[in-house]
Amino acid sequence: MSRQRSILVIDDEAHITHVLAMKLRNAGYRVFTAADGEEGFETARQVKPDIIITDMWMPYMTGAELCAKLRSTPSTHDVPVLVLTARGHAFDQSDLEQPNVFGVLSKPFSPREVLAKVEAILKDIVSNDEKHGEAA
Repeated sequence: MSRQRSILVIDDEAHITHVLAMKLRNAGYRVFTAADGEEGFETARQVKPDIIITDMWMPYMTGAELCAKLRSTPSTHDVPVLVLTARGHAFDQSDLEQPNVFGVLSKPFSPREVLAKVEAILKDIVSNDEKHGEAA
């Protein structure tokens, strides 16, 4: 039997975190949550999730800053990130071209859409690991 996959959801809007956590738990994932980038980074270091879903615009540390910090930290450098961003918020496209950013979804989104994207990213990573002879 395969181990339960874990997901870290980081968003300063509690209702978004709650809805995503509920949807992902119902799909069988172990879910951790954080309310801002700093808390999210510390949680990521502690639990090493299989994937991180983060808001782009948060207090203390933006999603882009979080991705860069995760990428430069040995224990989290290979964790894939799915970025959520509000429509109309300007951001530098280079922020989303980091190697650990595997996708971007605009708010508002459907929880089903997020779940589908997470499953696609995880499936892609598992198939790439198998191609390179690594254990999934």
